[in-house]
Amino acid sequence: MSELVRDLLRDLSPYTAVEAGEAVDLSDNTSLWGPPPQAVDALRGVNSAVLARYPAIPPAALNRALAAYAGVREDMIVVGCGSDDLIDCAMRTFAQPGDTIAFAVPTFSMVPTFAAINGLRAYAVPFTPALDLDVDALLASNPRLVYLCSPNNPTGTALPRSTIERVLREAPGTVLLDEAYGEFSDAPGFSLARSTERLIVTRTLSKAFGLAGLRIGYAVLAPALARALETVRGPYKLNAAAAAAAAAALTDGLSWVQEHATEAVAVRRRLAAELTEAGLAPLPSDANFVCVPCRQAERLGERLLARGIAVRVLRGLPPVTAALAASNGAALRIGVGPWSVMERLLSALREEGAACA
Repeated sequence: MSELVRDLLRDLSPYTAVEAGEAVDLSDNTSLWGPPPQAVDALRGVNSAVLARYPAIPPAALNRALAAYAGVREDMIVVGCGSDDLIDCAMRTFAQPGDTIAFAVPTFSMVPTFAAINGLRAYAVPFTPALDLDVDALLASNPRLVYLCSPNNPTGTALPRSTIERVLREAPGTVLLDEAYGEFSDAPGFSLARSTERLIVTRTLSKAFGLAGLRIGYAVLAPALARALETVRGPYKLNAAAAAAAAAALTDGLSWVQEHATEAVAVRRRLAAELTEAGLAPLPSDANFVCVPCRQAERLGERLLARGIAVRVLRGLPPVTAALAASNGAALRIGVGPWSVMERLLSALREEGAACA
């Protein structure tokens, strides 16, 4: 029945995740510390009357909490079903079919998929060996939309603020800055959004906030652009229970979230040092994970899963650094968690020989 499917979808595949089962899951960069207790309490407090009705449009309490957190006006906030929902909607809002979206690679795997689904021309430019943008090459395509991911998934590296500011000055269209991992770095998106009308910043409560199962994302952008994005996003994309938990996490639970984000950064640094001492070459990271180029990534990922630890195996990454060139673009992406979990990972790597040559 393939003739019933749009032609452009025939070469696309659904997004897949690691089947972690009972394993410790370090594959999706979610929080192994879990959600803030205040968010769990808020979920328990959602009564049947709330569940029986459609959620409020807009979710006023959540928008207030997000605006306070980002330091912006409430009319600059748009919420969605995860930040990927808003990235998808932004492509339809700020680019026409046939327009170009430019981005550096490797990056979030759904970007070229969303581009294809929305009829956009994907213009991919490799990162420089320093994992910075080649801005001249990126803008040479005269893109209607530029996608930046910082800290970047899957490398973990953050773009210099000066690079982002140059793109904002010189890009002919709109710039989308994906800061899903912003809480683990000195991410500039909020401050830039307050002064730049052509910028959309997307963030999520799936990572530092520990609420991945509730699918809460949001965008920060100029009010006129926010109204357009709201129109494309459609109604009721965020359920009432999720909105209540998110508002609680951003208010009463915020110090808990910040404490554990700080711990995640400390664990990431310690893990990177231990991996380096073991003879591996993790890429510099400003996220809650490390990316480790590894020629034997497939085998090592399988062996770790057999030992009860799930990591993300990456294949075919552009050889933008010497380590990625040496690994033929294969790598392991390893999320961080409490140090006791990292010790278990390191022990397994040692026993497996951690051969990434």
